[in-house]
Amino acid sequence: MRTMRSTKCPWAFLGVAGALVMLVAAVHVFMVPILPSSLDFFGAGHGIGKPRNVLPGVGVVDSRLSGQFPSDSYGAVTYRGAPWKAEIGRWLAGCDAGLSVVNITEFIGTKRCEQDCNGQGVCNYELGECRCFHGYAGKRCEEVQKVECNLPSSQEWPVGRWIVSICPAHCDTTRAMCFCGPGTKYPDRPVAEACGFKTILPKKPDDPKLTDWKTPDPDVFTTNKSKPGWCNVNPEDAYSSKVKFKEECDCKYDGLWGRFCETRVECSCINQCSGHGHCRGGFCQCDGGYFGIDCSMPSNYSVAYGMPSWLQPPMNLPDLKNISSSSINVKVVAKKKRPLIYVYDLPAEFDSHLLEGRHYKFQCVNRIYDDKNRTIWTQQLYGAQIALYESILASPHRTLNGDEADYFYVPALDSCLITRSDDAPHLQMPRDLRLRSYHTLEYYRMTYDHIAQRYPYWNRTSGRDHIWFFSWDEGACYAPKEIWNSMMLVHWGNTNTKHKNSTTAYWADNWNYIPIDRRGNHPCFDPRKDLVLPAWKQPNPAAIWLKLWARTRNNRTTLFYFNGNLGPAYKDGRHEDTYSMGIRQKLAAEFGSTPDKQGKLGRQHTANVTVTYLRTEKYYEELASSIFCGVLPGDGWSGRMEDSMLQGCIPVIIQDGILLPYENMLNYNSFAVRMQEDDIPNLIRILRGINETQVEFMLRNVRQIWQRFFYRDSILLEAQRQKRLFSEEAPWSVEVSKLDKVDDVFATFIQVLHYKLYNDPWRQGVLQRKETGLPDICSKAS
Repeated sequence: MRTMRSTKCPWAFLGVAGALVMLVAAVHVFMVPILPSSLDFFGAGHGIGKPRNVLPGVGVVDSRLSGQFPSDSYGAVTYRGAPWKAEIGRWLAGCDAGLSVVNITEFIGTKRCEQDCNGQGVCNYELGECRCFHGYAGKRCEEVQKVECNLPSSQEWPVGRWIVSICPAHCDTTRAMCFCGPGTKYPDRPVAEACGFKTILPKKPDDPKLTDWKTPDPDVFTTNKSKPGWCNVNPEDAYSSKVKFKEECDCKYDGLWGRFCETRVECSCINQCSGHGHCRGGFCQCDGGYFGIDCSMPSNYSVAYGMPSWLQPPMNLPDLKNISSSSINVKVVAKKKRPLIYVYDLPAEFDSHLLEGRHYKFQCVNRIYDDKNRTIWTQQLYGAQIALYESILASPHRTLNGDEADYFYVPALDSCLITRSDDAPHLQMPRDLRLRSYHTLEYYRMTYDHIAQRYPYWNRTSGRDHIWFFSWDEGACYAPKEIWNSMMLVHWGNTNTKHKNSTTAYWADNWNYIPIDRRGNHPCFDPRKDLVLPAWKQPNPAAIWLKLWARTRNNRTTLFYFNGNLGPAYKDGRHEDTYSMGIRQKLAAEFGSTPDKQGKLGRQHTANVTVTYLRTEKYYEELASSIFCGVLPGDGWSGRMEDSMLQGCIPVIIQDGILLPYENMLNYNSFAVRMQEDDIPNLIRILRGINETQVEFMLRNVRQIWQRFFYRDSILLEAQRQKRLFSEEAPWSVEVSKLDKVDDVFATFIQVLHYKLYNDPWRQGVLQRKETGLPDICSKAS
């Protein structure tokens, strides 16, 4: 042990120094948010293996930036109103804000397709390949496929075993959808699922009706007005109660509206075909010369009529009127800002067919249209995948030039794959063991095979600059091993430091059973390359008008609030003990404010703490009346983080080793509380121990950043489309348009990509060959 030299350090000085140390310690205890030991599960001491595609020095910024942008007492550096982790915030504050535009050459496709796809598809002018509509195939879309509605029949199962597309009536074999068919008054009326089969009435008053899937119901075709029919029922007679109709029949398919599907309406398509096409059941049928999933990609044959808005303002544009019928390459030099994203135009089976073949209009999408073609936003939990996709496609950060791209977005849609895995026989895969997780893995692997074989970009970097979105409950846990080098966008940031196996209680989503030679041995989430994004939440005009996120501390009287499924001990609760990994059950056992099936409240229930399973129309109001709100898992992620942030409530996170949106980027200490699962019995004591200064500080940060958990950009794109159709704006459009133009999910996503782009040493070697628009202080790690 070294001895102290009295000549260099007198005792008086030591006394002062000691006092300062005690003062700093006190400030740390009382002014910095409580950091329970569950934070250890983010890798410190638990050894998440270093990803192969992350090199030493990532995240180290120029020391000059540290001097310019010091961190606050919470360890954060603020940029555009958000508290970021210090090194990230410094770089963004010094570099992202001063980013200049660069000149990018965009290449416009010129390769025609044979016979223009025979009118049964859309030509990809970049590759000269047809993207055929559902039920059509071949190089020229000349082949009419026969996709059956039913599985093989037998004596016991005359129509085949149950599947979503099961059909005792007329099967449209281009889409595997069931309709009344020829010979009926309304041949195009759907006969979906239970509609076409006998109903088994309940034996007890509270029991549900059941469907006899072995016995078709001939009464759906009846013309006898005294019987509950369907295919020959006149809507006017039914609405006026002149005839009976079968209540199990409804209008599930997209593009139809009314109790009897009597009105044709707009279908849901990506960006509603960008004004350059018609939405054909979910597949964009593009106007001449345009292509892509949303008809936003121009070709040599369309540029004479103008350029899409995401490519403007261009410069050095050739004389478009003289080249509309030529086959020469068209180059457009456009001014853009990095990062630049190239979006793959995939074969239709990976995206458009999944949308066009939906058997339930709410599947996959975050909006549908009513009888006047006005937007109805859905509560589709997995709608973020569509929202982000639309924003990227319409963004000036998009590029058609893969050689200039910084990132490559692969738009495989697991939100559609999983919900549709039981839709129709042609979607089934015998090798997937009837696991929806395995089924999705195989689709993503086939997508990888396509882009690796058809494009040069993957092999240049082994996919390290590629981005995939896994929106389902457990995120990228079931990603195929071939794509793990890439960046994964998820809602479930399970680092597997504690919860090492599948956490879902639903067997079909369990990834433990996927063979290791298909999945590999990767974690579900690697915070050094991946990103958790917020889940989709529909715009609620009343909540926005009331500014619930801005409610002050004085108007928040509930200390802690959680409303959701609490497991088997409660009425209508999930019956599996493993649901929520038992976390919600532990919370309810301690603080349940509503009696369970045995009439018991939580052991520590108290007046200003709400832990209930009872659904309420005042859910948002109750969140906005609370100081702290629980963020606990379900079958993987739940939307409680977004609910808390959007109503201005401080999130209390209880899920060890599982990150929330941007948690590897933003400084969560500034606006959230994280607790270890084992600390649940101490919840109220911990929350009451946070002083009012801290509470006000965190509430203020929540108010500053709540829009970073809201897909405003995608919502405003739809608002613009609706404004072109209607003179009167819908309430949601009015209220969202009034919001402060601060950063939302998409803006935050772009900022994260920008930071990662310049702070990965491997990427900088690539960027040295490109015009970056940044000074040296930003483009060199030190």
